[in-house]
Amino acid sequence: MDLVKYIQEQYTETKEFPEFSAGDTITVYYKIKEGNKERTQFFRGVVLQRRGSGTTETFTIRKMSGNVGVERIFPVNMPALEKVEINKRGKVRRARIFYQRERTGKAARIKERRM
Repeated sequence: MDLVKYIQEQYTETKEFPEFSAGDTITVYYKIKEGNKERTQFFRGVVLQRRGSGTTETFTIRKMSGNVGVERIFPVNMPALEKVEINKRGKVRRARIFYQRERTGKAARIKERRM
């Protein structure tokens, strides 16, 4: 098992992103390749969870697009990730806030954490 960790640490490049957790509103900028063109797209939403550790760590973001909820899972070490911006820090009591999926409108608001 240590051999696998050693190889992952040696051959995968780790990126430094700001510290964020569940309840935070973040913007993720990532590259999209369409044919021979490459562009940057962003995805802004609330972090539902962070899971895993090391090279296999992922985070799930949820946003509302019209009346439809859209969730996207990003690996932290994805080569296409450019940067992560924290827009708001949220005050939640759990590490995984899947209860947000059923909430809409004012009920879906998350209090802002004071720094």
